[in-house]
Amino acid sequence: MTSRFATFGSIALAAMMGCGEQGADTNAAGGAYTGKTAKLEFFVMSQCPYGVQVEKAIAPVKKQLGDALELSIDFIGDGEPGAYTSMHGPAEVRGDIAQLCAMTLAADKTIDFLECQNENPKTVDTNWRECAGSNGIAVEALDACINGDQGQQLLGASFAAARERKATGSPTIFLNGEKYTGGRKPTDFLKAICAATDNAAQACKDIPEAPKVLATFFSDERCGEECDLKRLEPRLKNEFGGLQVTYVDYGTAEGKALYAELQAANPEFKLLPVVLFDESVDKDADGKAAVQKFLRPTGKYQELKLGGKFDPTAEICDNTTDDDGDGLADCADDGCTEQLLCRSEMPKKLDLFIMSQCPYGAKAMIAANELVKEFGNEVDLDVHFIGNEQGGELTSMHGPAEVAEDIRELCAEVKYPDDHQFLKYMACRSADYKSTEWQGCATSSGMDPAVIQSCFDGEGKSLLREDFKVAQGLGFGGSPTFLSNNRREFNAVAVAKLQAEYCKDNPSLAGCAKTLTDDAAAAAPVPAGECK
Repeated sequence: MTSRFATFGSIALAAMMGCGEQGADTNAAGGAYTGKTAKLEFFVMSQCPYGVQVEKAIAPVKKQLGDALELSIDFIGDGEPGAYTSMHGPAEVRGDIAQLCAMTLAADKTIDFLECQNENPKTVDTNWRECAGSNGIAVEALDACINGDQGQQLLGASFAAARERKATGSPTIFLNGEKYTGGRKPTDFLKAICAATDNAAQACKDIPEAPKVLATFFSDERCGEECDLKRLEPRLKNEFGGLQVTYVDYGTAEGKALYAELQAANPEFKLLPVVLFDESVDKDADGKAAVQKFLRPTGKYQELKLGGKFDPTAEICDNTTDDDGDGLADCADDGCTEQLLCRSEMPKKLDLFIMSQCPYGAKAMIAANELVKEFGNEVDLDVHFIGNEQGGELTSMHGPAEVAEDIRELCAEVKYPDDHQFLKYMACRSADYKSTEWQGCATSSGMDPAVIQSCFDGEGKSLLREDFKVAQGLGFGGSPTFLSNNRREFNAVAVAKLQAEYCKDNPSLAGCAKTLTDDAAAAAPVPAGECK
């Protein structure tokens, strides 16, 4: 059995590209540097927060190391001259060009220029003029480069360099030609570069040691790959250079004792995996600050909240073992009744789990309505919503407005269930899910807005609170998620794919012989995917 959990942060999955090598600064120690040098290559996006983070971190290091460090910065994007694109839009493209032009026209002033721009990376498309002026770069020459053929050529070459190095994440970093996976603080970069230069530069002579931070990675091997914390270790080492990790498994005597200790400290503690820091985390102020919002005190530890969902004391439903000691194993145990592998087959049953203001969920809702139109009583479709309850308040990914619409749509389902009438309202709202005007969709779907409003003001929140538990019980967190015949989950955002998936489990239905094509809504420019 596997369980889903979320790590405390993420590395951007955006693309980045580069070219336009930066000239070396004057050696910080004075005079010409004659020792071993290191080459550090960044592939970034000028408005990516992670790219900006490493540029900020390397700036003081470059100033310290001078000619001992050869630094190049390139950018990730796509397109042709005059029509280049990047993840964060046209402003980022222009910012990329501005930085490449500065590197080319004033190599010795590039670091100061980048530091100036990165004070407000959202305006890299315009703040280059002020940053050039304040750092002694000829504004007219920079303007001509940015707005002329030279800037287009530099960006094209930079994008090509990133493609050649297969740099698809911002930042992608190479040190002396090898992929760099170390920490991203100035001290981390300094240590890595100094090691690559045999500590020849003066700045390498007195690097402070990172504080030792002890962490316990607590999990349960029965949970499977999705609870494997080893992949988290290098990420945390980016924040805590002196991190030392001890792995503890619940199945050991040590694990049982640790679990009991944590529950005694916090009776609400239940789910794994977790990362536990001892008091040594306070010695690394920068590292702790980076993860502070994900920490909570649990006994003598600081627990890094990972969103773990695996209960080690509960029955595991597919291992032929009575895990919780109640005399019942696997699907015979009451704790397994909601697990997919234990659910009974229900032909012609289809459930859709969505967030009402998720663009992918909206597409799936429109597709579901189209499917029901074509299949009629050959499909029994119910809609459920994905969200949580925190401190007594109902929450959902896209905010209070989404929660409100979830309630209205659930009220429509409860009050107008016959012949899937509620789907008409849901599909209507999904076609313009950001609109706050819902009454028109109710009226056009044959519903009385007053009935929906009365439900909203009355039992609506209780209905949604219970409905959230359906998705939570199944472990569904992505919008949209379909459940076919009460057993198999799949994802679809267009009616043709939805028909194909549903008919895998119900092949003899008349609707499966029809050729369904995607409508204009399904063809709109929102890629297949999910909100989660």
